[in-house]
Amino acid sequence: MRVLIVEDETAAYESLLEILREIDPTIQVLGNTESVGQTVKWLKKNPVPDLILMDIHLSDGSAFLIFDQIDVEVPIIFTTAFDEYAIEAFKVNSIDYLLKPIKNSDLERALHKFSKWSPADITAYLSQVAKLTPEARYRDKILVPVKDQLLPVDLGQVSCFYTTDRNTHIYLKDGNNHPFSRTLDQIFSSLNPSDFYRANKQYIIARSAVKNITIWFDNRLFITLDTETPERIYISKNRAAEFKEWIVNG
Repeated sequence: MRVLIVEDETAAYESLLEILREIDPTIQVLGNTESVGQTVKWLKKNPVPDLILMDIHLSDGSAFLIFDQIDVEVPIIFTTAFDEYAIEAFKVNSIDYLLKPIKNSDLERALHKFSKWSPADITAYLSQVAKLTPEARYRDKILVPVKDQLLPVDLGQVSCFYTTDRNTHIYLKDGNNHPFSRTLDQIFSSLNPSDFYRANKQYIIARSAVKNITIWFDNRLFITLDTETPERIYISKNRAAEFKEWIVNG
């Protein structure tokens, strides 16, 4: 069995590799992609795998955006940390999923299920994926709590969103920043991916805010914005080409 793993967390990817080896050492992992853009390019350029293990939350947005750009004719086992409501949607649509942290027995059960499927079963399965793909609805304004008020902010005035383990802040082009009580995953799902980019685990950056791109010594990209940020912003070597394509073409 030939498998593609779509996962942007190194620890989760390595855990999947270890579990797959324990279940069946003959399983061949063809590659690992970390984002929607990387996955689309990989599927266009490489032979079709037998199965995809796919995280739903990727570095540049929801994995369902992949299906807006390319026809995926491969069975998919989704991995998810979704809430109960979303998991029920998976069950109703007969989509197999693994709830993180993934257990050996759960993955073995899912692999066994797929090994029994006929081409007709696979076709029926893939037809259900589209039912889970959300319509693209992007905001142009957000409300930011400031003391006892709500400040309407045009997204065109936003330079970036930054998070630590506990807190998220929105940084504006005028140099101000404010706490914002949402996770980066929640924020990015409502933003237009042509205008905003999930740079890494800590930053979502605005395309209009990028002022300088420096090629770092290890082929990472060092990004300078139009406002001061609490930490340096780096794009990984693996995503550098994708970022450069985004900054030019949106």
